Amino acid sequence: MKILVAVKRVIDYNVKIRVKPDQSDVDLTNVKMAMNPFCEIAVEEAVRLKEKGIASEVVAVTVGPKAAQEQLRTSLALGADRGIHVQTDERVESLGVAKALAKVVEEEQPDLMILGKQAIDTDNNQAGQMLAALTGRPQGTFASEITVEDDKLQVTREIDGGLQTLELTLPAIVTADLRLNEPRYAKLPDVMKAKKKPLDVKTPEELGIDVASKLTLVKVEPPAEREGGIRVSSVDELVDKLQNEAKVIS
Repeated sequence: MKILVAVKRVIDYNVKIRVKPDQSDVDLTNVKMAMNPFCEIAVEEAVRLKEKGIASEVVAVTVGPKAAQEQLRTSLALGADRGIHVQTDERVESLGVAKALAKVVEEEQPDLMILGKQAIDTDNNQAGQMLAALTGRPQGTFASEITVEDDKLQVTREIDGGLQTLELTLPAIVTADLRLNEPRYAKLPDVMKAKKKPLDVKTPEELGIDVASKLTLVKVEPPAEREGGIRVSSVDELVDKLQNEAKVIS
C-alpha cells in the first residue's frame, strides 16, 4: 500500500499573531513557521501504518513557497520515505491545493491519502472534501480511528452526535481529527537522514493547473480585546448585574 500525506506550512501555534500596520495581511516578519498540527497527525498515522507492515511507502506532499520544504523535511524525519513539493509563491486557497493534490494523486496512484482535517491558519476544512470530489474517491472526514482490512478501510468519525463508523473501499481519502493519535518528535539522527531522502519539486505549470487566488483579501483585523471580569460580593449582586447590566436573564 502506498500512502500519500499532505502537509502545510503555517505559523507555529505558540506564536501570537500580529497584523501588519496597514491591515493588508498577517505580519510574517521573523515569525516561526511549523507544520500544521493536523498534518502532523496525518503523517504520524501514515508512519504507524507503515510500521505495522500495512503500508509499503509513505509520500509527503506540500503546496507552497520554497520555504515549505522545511516542513517536507520534517515529514521525512518523522518517517515519510520521500517528498513532493508543488512550488508556488501564490497565496493558494483550498481549491488550488485540491487541484494540485489531485494531479499528484493521478501521477502517484496512492491507495490511501491522509490530510489534516483543517489548517490552523485559514480553518477552512475544505481541501480533503474537494480532493475527494476531484478524484472521485470515497472519503472519511474527522477520523479518530483508522483500521485497514484487505481493500477495505474502517474509519471512525467524530460527529456532533458522537461517533460514526464508515467502511470505505480503497483507494480512499481520509482527513485526520485531533484524537486520531499523538504525533512523535523527530529524533536528531532521523533529521540528519531526512536531508538525504528524495524530494521532487514540481510547479503548477508542469502539472497543468492554475492555483492563483480567486479571492481578494480586503482587510485583516485582530480580534477585539476582551474586557476583564469583575468580582461580586453576593449572589444577589450577581443576579442584579446579570439582570440589569448584562441583561441575560429576566
